[in-house]
Amino acid sequence: MHIAVCALTYKRPDGLQRLLEGLNALTFEQRACPDISVIIVDNEGADATRAICDEMRPNFRWSLTYVVEQRRGISYGRNRAIATVPKTADFVAFIDDDEVPVPEWLDVLLTVQDTYTADVVWGPSLPHYMTDQVPEWIATSKVFGITRHPTGHPLTIAATNNVLIRADIFTQFDPPFDDRFATTGGEDTHLFMRLHQAGYRFVWADEAVVNEWIPASRLTLSWMVQRHYRAYSTYSLCEMEVSPPMQVMPRRFLTGCGRILLGLLLLPFSVLNRSLFVEALLQVSRGAGLISGLMGRRYEEYQTVHGT
Repeated sequence: MHIAVCALTYKRPDGLQRLLEGLNALTFEQRACPDISVIIVDNEGADATRAICDEMRPNFRWSLTYVVEQRRGISYGRNRAIATVPKTADFVAFIDDDEVPVPEWLDVLLTVQDTYTADVVWGPSLPHYMTDQVPEWIATSKVFGITRHPTGHPLTIAATNNVLIRADIFTQFDPPFDDRFATTGGEDTHLFMRLHQAGYRFVWADEAVVNEWIPASRLTLSWMVQRHYRAYSTYSLCEMEVSPPMQVMPRRFLTGCGRILLGLLLLPFSVLNRSLFVEALLQVSRGAGLISGLMGRRYEEYQTVHGT
């Protein structure tokens, strides 16, 4: 079996170093160790990034390929990764350059795929704060948390931060990741919505954990509001593209209004509770994002890079 592990990197040399060290420490106890090709796509073409790959390669357990995608944007980088995947690959795994997998990460993804005959297997990304000065309201509000499920739980969506996909799926899309989402994010949401609509099977792998290293620059209320606004905006925008708009618009408009109303109702009760105040603002930003996505508005979040 041949697995291609792909990561897009941009101005995060320290993060890339941690990621490669984590990949080099992968273990396989539930199944035989597969052939692994690690593909790093540099969306900047930095000498420092190339040097990290060159320094790691002599002691790296897997095949390591470094390529540059000069066109700035996540979609371009992910498409370059897919174009670089060896034809012999059975599966493609995506992970981010600010994440580090647990040693059993890929072993679990492959085992869950085999057990449930899944086309797409998604796992959790857990927060690892890069500073000891984490405000209490962030920890208690769980804004960096993710909804977790029992392993094998069926899904309708996934994300490229921690996912395994059957390689032959990508031959049906040219390109798989839509260039219109290059600087807004949501290119993976758009792809996975299309895959689910096409009938592919998605499942959850709860033990396939990656740890996301979160810099201090993200521990602000303004960043969180913007992130939630962007995420919900691109979600409804993607829904409008892959499903009949007349079905999507009423449902998402009402959901958006409901979230805004809920946030406004929570505000009076959040005067002495910072966590509740944060949740109220996030509900408003989520609702506003859903509605803005219906209107076709795009927020280019990825013009700024955190954790460099």
